Amino acid sequence: MAPELTFRTAEQTDVPALVALVESAYRGDASRDGWTTEADLLDGQRTDAAGVAEVIGKPDSVVLVAEQDGELLACCHLERRGDSAYFGMFSVRPVRQGGGLGRVVLERAERLAREEWGVAELEMTVIEQRADLIAWYERRGFSRTGEFSPFPYGDERFGIPLRPDLRFERLAKTL
Repeated sequence: MAPELTFRTAEQTDVPALVALVESAYRGDASRDGWTTEADLLDGQRTDAAGVAEVIGKPDSVVLVAEQDGELLACCHLERRGDSAYFGMFSVRPVRQGGGLGRVVLERAERLAREEWGVAELEMTVIEQRADLIAWYERRGFSRTGEFSPFPYGDERFGIPLRPDLRFERLAKTL
């Protein structure tokens, strides 16, 4: 029998492990072991220690960590924004992607936002060119809003774009 999955709120001491997890899920060769890679769209970093530390310490914000037998397997960031909550920094260890772990983490985040914060909507932004990822979220009840925001070209904190047409689309789900 596999050890139980446990959830907790991230602390500042988790920052290095969280940065490593996020980077492994989205960038570089390690990310190609899973299906959430952005390595064909972006080079460089996805996040850094300062950015992760900031969201951990921010009011009305929580970084949810999923562990099994003491091993960090997944995380996500939730930020309360009035009647909605923003969902981001969603990362699953690449070798564990495709087995249902992401769905469990998303459901836990939705429950927290709905039951503890009382929000009516979960929202996020996804790079428009990530059709496979957007389809995954649509299967979990999110809708494309048709609202777009520009990719922060020139700000390498968010990566180095490998194409000139990147932008974010807002997805939303009623809770």
